[in-house]
Amino acid sequence: MKNKQKRLGVITLGCKVNQYDTNSVVTQFTEAGYELVDFHEEADVYLINTCTVTNFGDRKSRQMIRRAHKQNPDAKVVVMGCLAQVAPEKISALEGVSLLVGTSSRDNIVEKVEAAVGAASLVAEIRDVTEFEDLPALDFSGRTRAVLKIQDGCDQFCTYCRVPFARGPSRSREPESVLEQARQLVDHGYREIVLTGIHLGLYGRDLGDGAPDLAEIAKRIADLPGLVRLRLSSIDPSEVTDELIELVAEHPVLCRHFHLPLQSGSDAVLKRMRRKYSRREYLTVVEKVRSRIPEVAITTDVMVGFPGETAVDFQDTRDLVERASFSKMHVFKYSRRAGTAAARFPEQIPAEVKEERSKCLIKIGEEAAEAFHQSLVGQEVLVLVEQVEAGECVGHTDNYVRVRFPADAEDLVDTFVTVSVIAADSEEVRAQLIRQEGAEMVE
Repeated sequence: MKNKQKRLGVITLGCKVNQYDTNSVVTQFTEAGYELVDFHEEADVYLINTCTVTNFGDRKSRQMIRRAHKQNPDAKVVVMGCLAQVAPEKISALEGVSLLVGTSSRDNIVEKVEAAVGAASLVAEIRDVTEFEDLPALDFSGRTRAVLKIQDGCDQFCTYCRVPFARGPSRSREPESVLEQARQLVDHGYREIVLTGIHLGLYGRDLGDGAPDLAEIAKRIADLPGLVRLRLSSIDPSEVTDELIELVAEHPVLCRHFHLPLQSGSDAVLKRMRRKYSRREYLTVVEKVRSRIPEVAITTDVMVGFPGETAVDFQDTRDLVERASFSKMHVFKYSRRAGTAAARFPEQIPAEVKEERSKCLIKIGEEAAEAFHQSLVGQEVLVLVEQVEAGECVGHTDNYVRVRFPADAEDLVDTFVTVSVIAADSEEVRAQLIRQEGAEMVE
């Protein structure tokens, strides 16, 4: 009798780096003959890639572990990622956990999972990890856009952040490996690649003299035949070089989009956070990017309620976000994280004050996003179609504007189309299809 194919259910919490790490593990399972199924279906192995950036991430991770065990008590439950790395004892104590993996030692994982007995652990001391874990990965979320991790770890130790404790020191993928993985993604049909890392702007600094920096490795990838779009994920404003700005301005493959985390517009708060820029320096970068790249999208993250944040500090933040006019802004409330310096700071901000400040910035962000989207009304824009929803095609422009237009043709997915923008709100723009572009236009 033929052996039944084993099934793998997967869920990823957190950032694009986590998504890449998940894909690297799923690639190993599928090559070993496992069938990838929806996480909410019954499976033989469940993989939960956890996040610990916020308290919500911790709670959600634990909830998914319990759900997996409930769905199939006989399944192997593999817990990977940042929460497993920083709290292995607590996670291994949860019912049903079979293997803890952390943020390293993920090679040959299928054999390790199948050999696991009880709650085994592969969690290593992350500060001792000095080399990038080079695991090729295909993307399993769709064929239009793939994530490529080229850097891991962080040396900054912002006072509110647990990431350095979960990810270890900064380390870069070798350039030859970066280019080989990018070629494989293009060969598999991906039209857009997103470069990501825990601290992406540090790429290359640990590789020695003569190693490419972020701008140089991005150019080498963008020059690969067949790649249509290359997008950069989050970059600290202090690491946006003139060379990087020029590359995005001049190279047709680079997307006109910078995600520059702000966190606060107050110099006093930025200093307590241990961020490496001032409000003036941040605005200078924004102005430099805008002056060189027409219709560039600048998105950001902003934290409210950091310990000691006064009304004057918050007003400085509000003033900066109004001046910067971000095309999209993620506002989040400070979350007290055990083990971080800020958790011990005095003057913790009451929850109701955080909520009020959050609502204020969210409103400003929505107004700025709508204004950016409204500026596209009447224009023709190029869209990479990613999916069909309820008889409408949905995709993004290169400057990361979500576009929706009437068309239920599945064969438009993974193609470029030109549309005319007819309406906009804070979330997206609506458009009318003009034409599907031929391959020669986007090569």
